[in-house]
Amino acid sequence: MPVEPGKVNAPEFPADLEWLNVSRPLRMKDLRGKIVLLDFWTYCCINCLHVLPDLERLEKKYPDALVVIGVHSAKFHAERQVANIRQAVLRYGVEHPVVNDAEHQIWSEYAVRAWPSFMLIDPRGKIIGTHSGEQVFELFDRVIGQMVEHFSGDGTLDRRPLEELLPERRREPEPLLRFPGKVLADEAGRRLFIADTGHHRILVAGLDSGRLLDVVGAGTPGLADGDFREARFRSPQGMAVEGDLLYVADTDNHALRRVDLRARTVLTLAGDGEQDLDFNNLPGPARGRRLNSPWDLTIAHGVLFIAMAGPHQIWGYDLEEGYLAGHAGSGREDHVDGPLLAASLAQPSGLSHDGTHLFVADSEVSSIRAVDLDPRGGHVKTVLGQGLFDFGDVDGGPAEARLQHPLDVEYAEGTLFVADTYNNKIKAVGLHTRSARTFAGSGVAGFADGPAEQAAFHEPGGLSHADGKLYVADTNNHRIRVVDVVSGAVSTFPLLETEKLAPRRVAQAVELPALHVAPEGPRLRFELALPAGCKLSPQAASELSLRWNGELRVLPLESAALETELPPAESAAKLRIEAAVYYCEEADNGLCYYWGADYEVALVADAESGSTAFLRLEPNPAPSA
Repeated sequence: MPVEPGKVNAPEFPADLEWLNVSRPLRMKDLRGKIVLLDFWTYCCINCLHVLPDLERLEKKYPDALVVIGVHSAKFHAERQVANIRQAVLRYGVEHPVVNDAEHQIWSEYAVRAWPSFMLIDPRGKIIGTHSGEQVFELFDRVIGQMVEHFSGDGTLDRRPLEELLPERRREPEPLLRFPGKVLADEAGRRLFIADTGHHRILVAGLDSGRLLDVVGAGTPGLADGDFREARFRSPQGMAVEGDLLYVADTDNHALRRVDLRARTVLTLAGDGEQDLDFNNLPGPARGRRLNSPWDLTIAHGVLFIAMAGPHQIWGYDLEEGYLAGHAGSGREDHVDGPLLAASLAQPSGLSHDGTHLFVADSEVSSIRAVDLDPRGGHVKTVLGQGLFDFGDVDGGPAEARLQHPLDVEYAEGTLFVADTYNNKIKAVGLHTRSARTFAGSGVAGFADGPAEQAAFHEPGGLSHADGKLYVADTNNHRIRVVDVVSGAVSTFPLLETEKLAPRRVAQAVELPALHVAPEGPRLRFELALPAGCKLSPQAASELSLRWNGELRVLPLESAALETELPPAESAAKLRIEAAVYYCEEADNGLCYYWGADYEVALVADAESGSTAFLRLEPNPAPSA
């Protein structure tokens, strides 16, 4: 069936809006000749996140015909800030153009009413159609395929690359931790488990020493069981531990995984990488069962409770029998108390318990909910919060207190500690009074250790308690923070011996221009040009590996300059250089990065060359001779 031509002109983008992933703001007139798909989203929204893989598939299938533009129309106050949207763009791997529609100007022009919504625009700038909801690949694939055929035939389609495209990811160095989502302090085992979400792996560190003990997962996205180096996760979040078994909410794989810390293996308990669309929470075996964005875990009375963010429910996994069943939540996104399976939750994202109640960070309603652990006649009740559009940053009793999209809650010492994520704070809530107070964090997005009221976080997403301390996954700061429960003082967890965090190398080496060297006893001087304000990390060993004629020489890189003698030039056609560099910002507790690259350079014997040749290594961008 041929595509119907559009008749209504697509409204122009306002001229004063901020853009991401492009070198300059776009105008609708700049996109003539392209098929344009507008994605109206907001980064808190789980449904909006679910469609990102579909959009990526469409972009890959129609790379020279389709331009996807994310129109970020915020729900929460914090989401209006372009710096926060940029972090979300980096966190979720969005590389198409994104415009900050903070005041809902574009939203209103296109008469949008829900997240996510889409507008399809033809190469003449006419609106073809609109759609709201998830599962958009097959729908748009059919229509776009017809549009490509039609507009190719009449010469309207412009297949030239979009010159303005400049993804934010290409401008960023690679931090050692990347958007850690959750953290788990194992007081009995003296271990700290870190969901290194952006690197698709789990880190195990000494709770007391900070020494990196193990890395679980290859560090590349995927779904694979096996030993620690072979196993693959996709944006893992919450964890729970029982002895030497670690359970992981493998969020973007829609899976539940089990890590055997003694055998060093990973096993999938439920999920196959595909999102569950049936909203079936009836009891049944976990094996082969699909899930929908599991976000956090906790264990109580032999049951592993799962915050299932996608269907707005709490599920339970029987650790002995291997059965899954819904525990709380009707599946409707709302703020309604009542019997367990009749009550409504809204994107539950954090779990904790006191042995009687399960406490839930119910993020989309900016609330903390209490769920009875006993399913017999159990209820859901509200500890703090009001509804889907009742949020803010207000301390006080249950009537006036407000949170803003909290992503975690931790019960400790009779208090509920809350990661008040979009307020960049840690709040404390008294169970009996149900009153909230700011416990740590100034509320200004940033990074600063020190006294509680002066410390700064940036969208903290995970909490865990041990030894009178709160461990915080400070997501947008790429760090784990530590808060003293008595004083509120904030420090940064010292992750040490981080050499194990280097990603596996890409086999293809970059070819550098030839170097002219003296025929006998040539010397090569490497000069490392780190970004301004950075230094080599004192906690990880940087090195250069030189290979020629089957010989390997490993040179420790202890300063910005290194000189070594090479074999006679005629004995090696090419020299291979493998750089592994760990560097940090010079400030105390500055963020640390990893840079690794492989290069090949021809050594050309030249009698007129000096005894020393120079090679400049410059992390981001690539080095040049």
